[in-house]
Amino acid sequence: MKNTLARLFSRFFLISFSFIAPVVNAALPIQLDGKEMPSLAPMLENVTPGVVNVATEGSIQMQQNPLLADPRFRQFFNIPNQPLERKTSSLGSGVIVDAERGLVLTNNHVIENAHQIMVTLRDGRHLEAEVVGTDPATDVAVIKIPADNLTAVKTTDSNSLRVGDFVVAIGNPFGLGQTVTSGIVSALGRSGLGIEGYEDFIQTDASINPGNSGGALVNLRGELAGINTAIISPQGGGNIGIGLAIPINLALQVMEQIVETGEVKRGFLGVSMQDLSPSLAEAFGLKDQQGAIINEVLEGSPADKAGLLAGDIVISTEGKKIKNAADLRNRVGLLPVGEKIKFKILRDGKESEFIVSVDENTQISTSPRASNELLQGVTVGDIEKGNPYFGKVEGIAVLDVQRGSIAWSSGLRAMDIITSVNKADVKSLKEFLVAVDKKNDSLLFRIVRGNAAAFLVLKK
Repeated sequence: MKNTLARLFSRFFLISFSFIAPVVNAALPIQLDGKEMPSLAPMLENVTPGVVNVATEGSIQMQQNPLLADPRFRQFFNIPNQPLERKTSSLGSGVIVDAERGLVLTNNHVIENAHQIMVTLRDGRHLEAEVVGTDPATDVAVIKIPADNLTAVKTTDSNSLRVGDFVVAIGNPFGLGQTVTSGIVSALGRSGLGIEGYEDFIQTDASINPGNSGGALVNLRGELAGINTAIISPQGGGNIGIGLAIPINLALQVMEQIVETGEVKRGFLGVSMQDLSPSLAEAFGLKDQQGAIINEVLEGSPADKAGLLAGDIVISTEGKKIKNAADLRNRVGLLPVGEKIKFKILRDGKESEFIVSVDENTQISTSPRASNELLQGVTVGDIEKGNPYFGKVEGIAVLDVQRGSIAWSSGLRAMDIITSVNKADVKSLKEFLVAVDKKNDSLLFRIVRGNAAAFLVLKK
């Protein structure tokens, strides 16, 4: 009986092994039905050497209790007079776009406040990088590494992208190391999201996570179409298939200005605009609700010299339709200074064309700006009728705060009311400008926001 069982067991084992062994040892077929299996591997082998990991170390000034700004308070409690700093570190990605010059594109938020930037190449080399320049308004930064045996990623014309095109995202998510994900172009020209000052994003469902920022978005030919920069996700983070990338055309345009001049000069028209809402479209007798209404033209501005008037509706620039005011602002703000642009407008129901020469953006509105460098990018004015604080609070109104400025980073926002400067009350714009028109190392504001008051410190 035992011998019979042993023979059956041996036979079963051999039969089972004959079925299992080929599955365990078999390799994936190179061809299927005589055709080569599709794979992104050959393309990625050429591209990944040009995508780098970026690690930074830095520090930021911490806001402190306003009492600690009082030297007498500090002296009484024997508190040392030293700035409060917090060390920071971040992980991100970058793309080599110029191997001969060692230029790497990444995001401004990846290297912001960094004292040291280390770049790791695909081959394992660690190189220290220096900052060439940054542009917080578009979240583009240019860093430079030693130009020794580097591989650059070829670029494509991002204007040729179409919704539905396949794309691949390459980066360093969560510090894991180089990672590749794939998807399609979900949408183009995304703006008005409040992420950056100038927005014209490529939207993709290729997985983009923390650490992917600054990495590459390439097409199936391995050509760089965008710089991955952000995701839209529920509170708590996590990828839900809405990733955003800066079009490479925009990133390269910003990079060249940074490399040539060290800064980016914004195009300026000298107009204020608003969206063409359904009610406004009806009031103007229009069927199409796309466009931007000019509601104010600054005297002596490029728009004024070209003949544009308040009430004109801009429907296209250079033959491309305008969606809304943000779309028009992006197109003009991203143009090089001195370039001429063709506007098609509706005036009294008739179409007309105007040529406007883009000037340097030396001001955003007619409202006064303080000369103190701590307030660069801040527009203020008296509290006027229509403001919910009119007649209720004495102070000055914050009309605009440029994203990425010192004031923005310190927490100042549009619609805030500043009631005091360095513990001295300010009741008018004139008093405010006098109070801040000094080369202070810091400014202490008391602000009213909503139903609450708070103190803010602005420091270099």
